[in-house]
Amino acid sequence: MTPDNGHEQLVEDRRKEIFLALVEAQDREMDVAQSHRFVVRRFGVSERQLREIEEEGLDCEWPPL
Repeated sequence: MTPDNGHEQLVEDRRKEIFLALVEAQDREMDVAQSHRFVVRRFGVSERQLREIEEEGLDCEWPPL
């Protein structure tokens, strides 16, 4: 990933925190769109950043997976 997309600016611990919040939101019975809106607002990341974090978390099997 290129540094200009904003993703690299978020340290791994922060990305893991965002991923955890996304998974927890979906576990609380939010649908995908609702959980994405919730996390984008809570952490101030873009939808694109969130999708990249979600993909990375799934690929790396970050907790709570």
